[in-house]
Amino acid sequence: MVYAIQSFAEGGGAMYEFYTVFAKDIYDSRGNSSVRADGANDGGSVGCCGYILWFLSLVVIACTFPFSLCLCIKVVQEYERAVIFRLGRLVKGGAKGPGLFFIMPCIDSYTKVDIRTVSFDVPPQEVLTKDSVTVAVDAVVYYRVQNATMSITNVEDANRSTRLLAATTLRNVLGTKNLSEILSERESISHVMQSSLDDATDPWGVKVERVEVKDVRLPVQLQRAMAAEAEAAREARAKVIAAEGEQKASRALKEAADVISESPAAIQLRYLQTLNTISAEKNSTIIFPLPIDLVQSLLGRQGSNL
Repeated sequence: MVYAIQSFAEGGGAMYEFYTVFAKDIYDSRGNSSVRADGANDGGSVGCCGYILWFLSLVVIACTFPFSLCLCIKVVQEYERAVIFRLGRLVKGGAKGPGLFFIMPCIDSYTKVDIRTVSFDVPPQEVLTKDSVTVAVDAVVYYRVQNATMSITNVEDANRSTRLLAATTLRNVLGTKNLSEILSERESISHVMQSSLDDATDPWGVKVERVEVKDVRLPVQLQRAMAAEAEAAREARAKVIAAEGEQKASRALKEAADVISESPAAIQLRYLQTLNTISAEKNSTIIFPLPIDLVQSLLGRQGSNL
């Protein structure tokens, strides 16, 4: 194409070369009759009327050259692709870009497709779980267009269709889970949703990269019931722990009493230690220690008198 433009600038005889090369480029990229599932095309003819219109477009380009280049040359960015239709048929070669590409005025139309990753929030969905609990769940979906041709020819609006399908898939997946599974197995739910969405959007040329469950909102009454249940469970565990502590303390006291009973002087030492502890607190309490042996002898005499 560059060679043809240079030849055209050299003289009038080169006009024919420019027409020939430019026409060959246009002929090689003429429309097709069908699109396969992989986004490729099978070629085809635009018909007699199509060739007539194509020839008239060439005449208009030649008559208005070089001003016609403003309409023939288009640019797409690195993150975009252009899907070109000629007289309603997809141009051979698939999507164009990035960079420069040529179109025929009046008979060609093109659509730009952004192939960057797009994220959107799935609106909160009221879902009835498997155990008949109503919850509101929202999520985030990340996807990108991996085949620009299929995203234009196989679906009317790939972005809107993906959003609607994501909301439907979220309700369908969560409807098969219990409330406890929804709260504890978010990662597995995200993987199931991603695989399901990816399979459904593959014919549209859309690749679902990631799905994340954001928030699970429970009814207020259910939150109160779950809070009361958790509080009761904590109180029950606290009572069990306190009972176990008392049991261990009683066993320790029994072992201490057995040790002290083996030595009568040990109880006297325990009395003196208690007095030392009380006196360190600087109080006015006066304690008179009474030997335990004296008390035992008094109790023994009373028992014999009875």
